[in-house]
Amino acid sequence: MNLEDLIHHTGEWLKGTGPQSHIVMSSRIRLARNLEKIPFPTRANRKDLAEVFETTQNAIASTDYFKDSILLKINEMDNLDRQFLIERHLMSHDHAASGEGKAIVVSTEEVLSIMINEEDHLRIQVMQSGFDLSETWKIISMIDDLLSEKISYAFRSDWGYLTACPTNTGTGIRGSVMLHLPALVMTKQINKVLEAIAKLSFASRGFYGEGTQAIGNFFQISNQVSLGHSEEDILQNINGLVRQIIEQEEQARQALLVQNKSILEDKICRSLGILRNAHIISSQETVDLLSMVRLGIDSGIVKEVSTQSINELFIMIQPAHLQKIEGKKLGASERDAKRAALIRDKLGKA
Repeated sequence: MNLEDLIHHTGEWLKGTGPQSHIVMSSRIRLARNLEKIPFPTRANRKDLAEVFETTQNAIASTDYFKDSILLKINEMDNLDRQFLIERHLMSHDHAASGEGKAIVVSTEEVLSIMINEEDHLRIQVMQSGFDLSETWKIISMIDDLLSEKISYAFRSDWGYLTACPTNTGTGIRGSVMLHLPALVMTKQINKVLEAIAKLSFASRGFYGEGTQAIGNFFQISNQVSLGHSEEDILQNINGLVRQIIEQEEQARQALLVQNKSILEDKICRSLGILRNAHIISSQETVDLLSMVRLGIDSGIVKEVSTQSINELFIMIQPAHLQKIEGKKLGASERDAKRAALIRDKLGKA
């Protein structure tokens, strides 16, 4: 598998399957790990960073689980390929910046990615479709065990895993759930929900994680503290919170269908109509319209389009994806036209 193969491939987390997938697009768990006796990346020299890369590369090469994975050095990638991996949620914006020893590992099905020499030596990430932190934890725990047989992690019995940022020290775990909450936004209840999340010491972020705004009515909910609690307790707490949010979103959707069904049907059908007929369309307008169609599928108003198709479009219409599909750089107006054509083709076939 190589990077180009991903263009025509649907990542596991976009398949629209798994528990509560009508509201939860994906479940993700990330583990922060560092190699013992080597300074964190921000303090490490070139020799240290090279040692981290070589040790990780050897561990991956000698483990069967990674035999079909791809390993890419960031300095050898152009800006378009870096942005492409960001859009697919496989790499952070910080990791995309040039730097010594930086690399990324991506598994088949895009279930796993490992950022090498990001803020920590290793940022291991597993994503699954739907609301399934339990299965996601099983997978990443297995991968962590496999790597720990080859790599000596920085760990203290009193502190747990040592990390570059104190908030990650301890378990080094960050659980995150991507929720689609259009009804809470439309009924103007979302701010109360987000305020309650913050008071409970959880974080809410946008579609592309830390530092990004919510687009398409998507919100990522994750834990902020990983010290002093077990991994299971942290994930159980996220589970409890997310179940409450799902229940509130379902109630808001039901209220909209009972009280404003004709208005809701009109918005959803107009959104699908614009997407199927536009010849020029921006990414912002697209994600807003796709959000309404996704709601329409779950509400039974839209029957001829699948959730997977809509999930894929949220990624495929992004700038780097459009240019990779076209095989050349495109200006903003060219991307708007290419985006509209891609959507017409995708939804026209549905």
